Amino acid sequence: MRILITGANGMVAKATIKYCESVGDEVIAATRHDLDIGDRDAVSDFLVGRRPEAVLNCAAYTDVDGAEADGSGAYDSNAKGVENLAAASRHVNCRFLTISTDYVFDGENPGFYTQRDTPNPISEYGRTKLEGEIAARSTYARSIIVRSGWIYGEGGTNFLSVMPRLLAEGKPITAISDSYGTPTFAGDLARRMRELIALDLPCIFHVTNSGPGTCYFGFAEKLCEIGGFDKKLVTPVSKDTLQRPAPRPVSSKLACLFSEPFGLEPLPDWSDAIERFLKG
Repeated sequence: MRILITGANGMVAKATIKYCESVGDEVIAATRHDLDIGDRDAVSDFLVGRRPEAVLNCAAYTDVDGAEADGSGAYDSNAKGVENLAAASRHVNCRFLTISTDYVFDGENPGFYTQRDTPNPISEYGRTKLEGEIAARSTYARSIIVRSGWIYGEGGTNFLSVMPRLLAEGKPITAISDSYGTPTFAGDLARRMRELIALDLPCIFHVTNSGPGTCYFGFAEKLCEIGGFDKKLVTPVSKDTLQRPAPRPVSSKLACLFSEPFGLEPLPDWSDAIERFLKG
């Protein structure tokens, strides 16, 4: 399949490029320098000129705290950019998938959020991602939306991704013990997105690794256990002590109602994913 992958310098995009190429796809990898998805005309010209069979949108404004002060920047990428890609995909009649987030939910549900739950974002980042979902579905009925969260992987700069390096260097870390989610290994997310684009079933899918979910402290403890790092380097803290600009859901664990009915096996358990992440 001829696939355009946007945001090509990002962690998820790199994992997706790697996986798609491994299964024989012809990948068009577009960085922000190559394609500003906030520019409607540029997006249209890019797709018309290259005629992909599918678009996997991995481009996004992901600075959750930064979005509180830069709402317009977040909106340009997370909402307007998605709308532009959906419109151009409709114009060239190709498949379209875009990534959303667990942060579209408010965190009041202590269990798992499914597609039956009504989004209610509490941060500017979450609001712009929800606007992107709405824009995709209203612009192009063929859109596939993938909600995921707590994504980590090779080359990532977020906390989950850099934990192994910090622990290997013997640096103490603090990890939140009262905020919960479902960790997602970028390599597993990439494989599932490729499966979804092949199915070509317009829908909202929740994609995370299997398991009961965990907190950041639990993730760090499991990382120490599997990687042989010193658990004494990890100190649990409450989320309230960090005083971050953007509010986060207390619990944003995701579960999918549609994957198994559509013949998709659950992704591996999150502890298994950590082991593969550490092996590189």
